[in-house]
Amino acid sequence: MFQTVRMRPLLVLGLLLAVAAASGCAAEARAATASRHQEGTAAGGRVVAGASSPMRFHPKEAASAEVDVDALNLRYVFETIGEDATLWYQHVQTLANPYFEGRADGSAGIERARDYLEFYFRLYGLEPAFPDTDSPSEAWVSYRQPFEFGAGRRLQVTVEDAHAAINDQALVEDEEFTVLGNSGPGDAAGPITFVGYGINRGTGGYSSFDEDSDLAGRIALLLRYEPLDEDGESQWADSRFSPQAGMMRKMRAVRQRGAAGIILVNPPGCREGKTDLEPLSDSMNFGRSTDLPTIQMAMETAERLLKAADPAGRDLMTWRRLADRGEVTTVDLDDSVHVSFGATVQRRRTDNMIPGANVGAVLRGRGELADEWLVIGAHFDHNGYGFFGTTPEAGPLMPGADDNASGTAGVLILARMLAEAYAEADENRPSRSVLFLGFDAEERGLHGSRFFCQHSPIPPEQMTAMLNMDMIGRLRSEELSVFGAGTGEGLAEIVRPHFENSGLTVAVSAAGSGQADDASFRHVGVPAMHFFTGVHPEYTSPADQAYTVNPVGAMKVLDLLYDISLDLVTRPQKVRYVEPESDRGRDRGYARVRLGIRPGMADDLETGILVEGVSVDTSAFEAGIKGGDIMLAWNGEPLQSMRDLFNHLQEHEPGDVVIITIQRGEEQLDLEVKLKASEGGGRPTG
Repeated sequence: MFQTVRMRPLLVLGLLLAVAAASGCAAEARAATASRHQEGTAAGGRVVAGASSPMRFHPKEAASAEVDVDALNLRYVFETIGEDATLWYQHVQTLANPYFEGRADGSAGIERARDYLEFYFRLYGLEPAFPDTDSPSEAWVSYRQPFEFGAGRRLQVTVEDAHAAINDQALVEDEEFTVLGNSGPGDAAGPITFVGYGINRGTGGYSSFDEDSDLAGRIALLLRYEPLDEDGESQWADSRFSPQAGMMRKMRAVRQRGAAGIILVNPPGCREGKTDLEPLSDSMNFGRSTDLPTIQMAMETAERLLKAADPAGRDLMTWRRLADRGEVTTVDLDDSVHVSFGATVQRRRTDNMIPGANVGAVLRGRGELADEWLVIGAHFDHNGYGFFGTTPEAGPLMPGADDNASGTAGVLILARMLAEAYAEADENRPSRSVLFLGFDAEERGLHGSRFFCQHSPIPPEQMTAMLNMDMIGRLRSEELSVFGAGTGEGLAEIVRPHFENSGLTVAVSAAGSGQADDASFRHVGVPAMHFFTGVHPEYTSPADQAYTVNPVGAMKVLDLLYDISLDLVTRPQKVRYVEPESDRGRDRGYARVRLGIRPGMADDLETGILVEGVSVDTSAFEAGIKGGDIMLAWNGEPLQSMRDLFNHLQEHEPGDVVIITIQRGEEQLDLEVKLKASEGGGRPTG
């Protein structure tokens, strides 16, 4: 019996092979692909009313199909789908590779993405688009447009004169202990009290303390995280940890009972937890200063300490399991074993500026139209190892295949196609110049496209239109969404014949997409359209992998963009910007409701979402949520990432009331939040 597997509908390569083999249409498919750009598609298309925001456009998946894996011939498949679709797929696979680190701002991976874009722009013979930053008067000499953008305020902690000892035996810093970023200044000394996980009130009545627990004059030895099962996974959360594992509340509970200092220890055998000493840069995110000298001790060192101070000589794993089962609360150990430690600790906050760089290239036009421009762009950054993360410790990798390696690949394919078309065109035919742009820092708030529009080497009044691609890799049911057709005088009439000839069902909206990169151009008076194949369950998650994209569908979108581009660069009249008839606000439209918070840089919180800021007159503002709060739970369910917040928002309607649990300094508060509609506010990052 031959091997079969059930394949996702977007694994079109194998499915295409099966269909082609069954119908004998491989030669016809190759011929159709080869002639596409010269003759256009003969298939009919239709134009329908579009959604009010991109995140409400979600075409249905096709049915699954079984493929004979043993008979699969990938060379035949790629030859069948054609050179352009194959190259597009290669670009997406490359940019979504872990080598690019999720293309997070501030990472080495995003610099590799910039190199990748520049390599292909050079390969296609395109000119650089920007002046040299060292010699601004020299235009068109660099493919990079560097800039900096603010990402809130960063906490800086310096530690000097760190020391620790068990009795009179000194410990080695960064090997046996480290001072934590939320440590108070000064010294602490005293005997040890084991306080388990330091949880005041946990699930099912669990507590690490008795009512009369008194830690005065003693050093609290505190386990990180929360009670674990036999497999080393949390007993209280389906993945990672619950809000009860938060460092701030645990350390507060210890401090309130009079401890002289705190020793934090990673529990052995914890599958989701860390095993090494926490770097100072990471432990700074544990929260405000404890006001107590606080160190982390290596597991091996803590075990040596426990065995020496415990009359029964029990090891660290034994103590962990006792705490897991709730069989111990606070346990004073042998007073003859003392620990001393301390350091000089200084804390201050500074503006957190992150370097970025757009990447751009120029295809020169001809004749009297050469000084006018068509802009084709897409953002190439993504979310790294967390929503805004740049380090592997923050969480699982988000490869961003559809968001937005797909659009970045689209820019490169169109650069190649249009460069070939210009090379073959009649030299006497006037044509506009084309600017190809890769935008940085879109995920942080359109910083790259906004910077470009504010510092463009080309005046906005010389741009006829901007075509933006953000998530074009998941065409389903032959349905495409296009926003912004009403942002140019006569633009809807110009593009309609191309939509009707595309073979696609095109959902057209007059207004712009909201705050995707096309919005930056509309704000400076440039007609701008946004092309989008819809949301899907893998959006903004580790599952947005290259194997989920649809290269055949992407080429249908890119063939449409190619036809529109050739029309816009050759028609005699420049398109003039107009306000669209309907603009439902600037929300990106993640859901029907919006909270109104701006998340901060705190990737290493054990759980929760740091609120960097709150927009005025939003649900969060009216509920009393403030910058600096940490959102822990939504109607009692833990908030472990921004994706959790998105999922909750998508389940609600305007007017719904929810309870959001926040940590504010030393307090934990349950706030009643009445949710408002998404339309009409700023960027709904939450």
